[in-house]
Amino acid sequence: MTDPDDSLSLDMVTAALRADSADVAIYARVLTESLGDALPAGWVTIDRERTVSDRMRGRPGQVSKITVRMGERVMTLGVERGAPVAEICREVRGVVLSRQPVPVGTWAEELARALVAHAEQNADAARALRKLVAGD
Repeated sequence: MTDPDDSLSLDMVTAALRADSADVAIYARVLTESLGDALPAGWVTIDRERTVSDRMRGRPGQVSKITVRMGERVMTLGVERGAPVAEICREVRGVVLSRQPVPVGTWAEELARALVAHAEQNADAARALRKLVAGD
């Protein structure tokens, strides 16, 4: 991340995360497949709703909620009545001290900010974010 041509722009990462931002399943795929190996264990949790048919056929079900934990900050993106619902919380030792509903765009910006900050300290995360921005 020291080469200026190699640096990640917060705007570029935010734009990549905002693509199809209304689709929670796409965020789940990005966070688990594209960035999953580069993020620390326990950062991303995906909740799924499985129908009886899903269980019988061994399918994972539809993504219902994504939780991203970054220290005291806990960001969730879920689906309620077919619409995405985003929230940023402050949690200490399992107790939620504040809960703030935010627009999905704001959620994406905050997530991008956290990912860029992590990438500045971690080469694997930086490579994964570059791939995300490039669309690979």
